[in-house]
Amino acid sequence: MVLLVLSILVFSILHLVPGDPALTLAGMGASDQDIAALRQQLGLDKPVWVQFGNWMLGIVQGDWGRSVVSKEPVLPLLLDRFKMTFLLASSGIIVASAIGIFLGVNAALRANRVSDILLSILALTGVSAPIFWIGLILQLVFAIQLGWLPATGSGTIIFLILPTIAIAGNSVGIIMRMTRSCMLEVLGQDFVRTARAKGLSPRRIVYKHALRNAFIPILTVIGVQFAYLMGGAVLIETVFVWPGIGKLLADSVFRRDFPVVQGAILLIGFFFVLVNTLTDLAYSFVDPRIRLR
Repeated sequence: MVLLVLSILVFSILHLVPGDPALTLAGMGASDQDIAALRQQLGLDKPVWVQFGNWMLGIVQGDWGRSVVSKEPVLPLLLDRFKMTFLLASSGIIVASAIGIFLGVNAALRANRVSDILLSILALTGVSAPIFWIGLILQLVFAIQLGWLPATGSGTIIFLILPTIAIAGNSVGIIMRMTRSCMLEVLGQDFVRTARAKGLSPRRIVYKHALRNAFIPILTVIGVQFAYLMGGAVLIETVFVWPGIGKLLADSVFRRDFPVVQGAILLIGFFFVLVNTLTDLAYSFVDPRIRLR
């Protein structure tokens, strides 16, 4: 149902955007007859509801249409770019989760101290800073001034470093704040005091007992952030010229390539629903009580 509503909204909004794909494809010097013939070829002369029905029928059958610019089938084109976006988002969420959980645990252990306040300011800065601004700053410092890393492009793993840091910036702050909040709640419970009374090491108490019991809300945030990175990677991919689905989506919007835009948003929406479903299923592996129920 979510994907159906999403497809209706995307199709409707794109057809309200000013601009004619047939005119864009034919060129400014094309005659009215050529534009009319092209509109008929693309199916744009039919009523909107007929166009939507034909598009949805093709989606179900695996035919997502063809790009009006490159003439390539939309689905293979999207899947090829999707792999690059998935690589970028996966590396970003791994870095963000590792740093965010570590800083959140340490902030909870030093609650209301100077280090906790400094970490909270750092998290707020990461959440507030636009990711494209972070990307531009990283390019300016590490690519242009220092020359350590490439500013744009793809290829070896070295090209992935700056985009990964940039795309993980917001998520680090969000995961850290959630980890700190959950850990503060769990550290005051009876089972933690019992573990301390038994003489368990502080490291074991924090990471094996407290963090595990606090992990479900953290896991939820990680799942949502991973899905968000897949959809929000368009800015980072544009800044770093990363050949992912976000860069393809941005280019297709400017070229009025409706089939590619519709397919890209639908694919991102499907992935968002899939990640949230897998996150819900992962709860049973984190908390045995949920599995027993």
